[in-house]
Amino acid sequence: MILHCVQDDNRYLMKPDVVGKQGAWFYTDAVKDHFFNPRNFLHGEPSEFDWNGRGQVGSPACGDMMYMWIKVDPATNRVADLKWKTFGCGSAIASTSMMSEIILRDGGMTLEAARKLRPQDVMAELGGLPARKFHCSVLADKALRDAINDYYFRSGQKEKVEVEAARMVDSVAKVTDHDIETAVLDGCDTLEKVQSRTKVGSGDPSCLAAAEELVRFYREKYFG
Repeated sequence: MILHCVQDDNRYLMKPDVVGKQGAWFYTDAVKDHFFNPRNFLHGEPSEFDWNGRGQVGSPACGDMMYMWIKVDPATNRVADLKWKTFGCGSAIASTSMMSEIILRDGGMTLEAARKLRPQDVMAELGGLPARKFHCSVLADKALRDAINDYYFRSGQKEKVEVEAARMVDSVAKVTDHDIETAVLDGCDTLEKVQSRTKVGSGDPSCLAAAEELVRFYREKYFG
């Protein structure tokens, strides 16, 4: 795969020119389209966008950073507009771009529906991502939930703020991200060890990619 480093709005992005053959990393036409032509990207400053909810996840130190701003219509509880910026790879850019399109369709999702949108739903519309890049799609998901929480906090609806530790990862095996965090803190430094400890994926195998990303996230958070 040939990569070019391109400066865009003071961001340096690695852009793929050649799609790998079978067995290599493969990016669909939809992924490439959303990477080269990201929808709802904020080209200016946040002050230029009329937002009432802001989300932020990641760390510049580890290379992945996502900012998201939403404009919620309080009369309908729908996301009327959404903007984002990221310091991340092509998969993160494409995933966030596609997610923003999904959120804003048909007048905008309700906050309740937006919270239920999964990275797997975004990946399905993109036609998939390389397995090792699934974690990039989780970045936008986390930023969206953070922005929704921020909106509820700012609008005085604190009872609707969802604590991230209570988020269900495997709804069949009843494993939350807090369970995975605890397992990592107790020394489970691989997905296999976390599976043995929590049984995540035994009820819903489709959640394993998200579980693996959480293991990586908590391992880096606590152990560098």
